[in-house]
Amino acid sequence: MIIDNVIGKYLTKKQQRRLLLLTSLQWMAVAAGVMILSLTLPSIINNLPGASEMQGTVASSVFMGMLIGALISGAFSDRFGRKITNIIFLINAIIFTFLSGMSANATHFAVFRFFSGIGFGGLLPIVNAYLSEFSPIKNRGRYLTLLESSWAIGSIMIGLFSVLTVDSIGWRPSYFVLAGYSLILLIIAFKLPESPKFAYIKGGKQALEKVLNNRINENIEMHEPKKIPLLQLIKGKYLSRTIMIWLAWFSVSFSYYGIFTWAPKLFEAKGLSTVSASWYTFFMLLMQLPGYLFATYLIDKIGRKKTGIFFFAGTGIAILLLLFVNTQSLLFTFAVVMSIFNMGAWGLVYAYTPELYPTEMRSSANGTSGVMARISGIIAPYFTASLMALGNVFGITTITFTIMFVMLLTAFLISRFGIETMNKAIE
Repeated sequence: MIIDNVIGKYLTKKQQRRLLLLTSLQWMAVAAGVMILSLTLPSIINNLPGASEMQGTVASSVFMGMLIGALISGAFSDRFGRKITNIIFLINAIIFTFLSGMSANATHFAVFRFFSGIGFGGLLPIVNAYLSEFSPIKNRGRYLTLLESSWAIGSIMIGLFSVLTVDSIGWRPSYFVLAGYSLILLIIAFKLPESPKFAYIKGGKQALEKVLNNRINENIEMHEPKKIPLLQLIKGKYLSRTIMIWLAWFSVSFSYYGIFTWAPKLFEAKGLSTVSASWYTFFMLLMQLPGYLFATYLIDKIGRKKTGIFFFAGTGIAILLLLFVNTQSLLFTFAVVMSIFNMGAWGLVYAYTPELYPTEMRSSANGTSGVMARISGIIAPYFTASLMALGNVFGITTITFTIMFVMLLTAFLISRFGIETMNKAIE
């Protein structure tokens, strides 16, 4: 019996749901750690010495760290195990998130955010792999979709706390609260079992029985996919789909972090007060969840390709309309619409990417796509900050047309090179 079926047989539904809940709580912590800057950045710029002179670095430092964390965590987890790697990166995130809140100046803040980013970036692939390796085949897709949707919940929670407290008690408590929340998760992480697949690889059947807390009578088989050179991603029939999906990850990350990191400032440039700008940003965060759920519905209703065109083109059109609105009600409406479309695009790329490649290439495709998103996350806040410094009208106009262009270009490439994978067997 293959190990996936063994896990499905001996792991109860209650245990599966418990692991889904606990991994989702960690996913929420990562989301909060990344998105915390959206509603604290204006206060940081105004109150932290040196922040106004290095806005781009302050905004991008966490993404630089996340790129490194994502690149090294896989090797760590393959050598030392999912559990201990999870604990190490979570400890790192807790310590440096707390220190971020203690920062005396912008340089300290940027450095601490960089190191916290290593923790957050390392946690994402580990938590995803951990839940995946515990999930039986029939539930795996649904569980991973629910895990991804918890990103929106984490963003909403930290957004609500920040918007309610920043004006009265400052930006620092948001970081202390996040560190405290993550500390609770760390205590729980020590009690979690090792991944069953890693346990079996390292300790055989006896180790697997310990993880599943059951005596296993079946003979266990485990498929070891052959390794294929990374360059295969850009050869033959995979070249066009790789370019398409890399651009999709780059553009959705560029639009997301380029807008959300600076959303309060962008709204203030459109004439809103600081308080109103913060609340508008929070409602954009709030609408991420229905955007993601809308995507999960559409991908199985109209297919991956049409869903991708719909959400990427929709994001580009919505942000263009934001440029031309001249009333607060329309500004709010199109900001919410853009948030829904943007999060829908995120949901689409997460679901679509692994379906475009065979088993032997899937990990490399996911990894390189994630790197594109991290690089974009580093560039986007710098891009937005530098243009905003040139003046509100010029800055907002250039930002808008740039994001619109990359999103519409991606929609075109999906229509041209995308393949439909709905209801089709994956190699």
